[in-house]
Amino acid sequence: MDNELVKMSPKGQLVVPQEIREVENFHTGDRFVPFPVKGGVFFKKVKIPDVKVEFKRLSKEIEKRFKKNKVTANDVE
Repeated sequence: MDNELVKMSPKGQLVVPQEIREVENFHTGDRFVPFPVKGGVFFKKVKIPDVKVEFKRLSKEIEKRFKKNKVTANDVE
C-alpha cells in the first residue's frame, strides 16, 4: 500500500484512498470519531446502531420475557 498525499477540500473534507477503503471495508455513510494526536488526527470508525432495528429487537425480547413470566397488560399498568 503506497502512501498517497490527500488534499483537504474547501469544505474540510479528506478523501480516503480507494485501496484503504477496500482493505478496511469503508463505505459511503460510515461514521468516524476524530482524535487529536501529536502532529495530526487519528480517525476511528464507529458503528451507530439503527434505532428502529434496535427498538424492534428489544421489543421482541421484552415480549418474549413477558410471555415467559406470564406478565399481562394489566400487570404493566
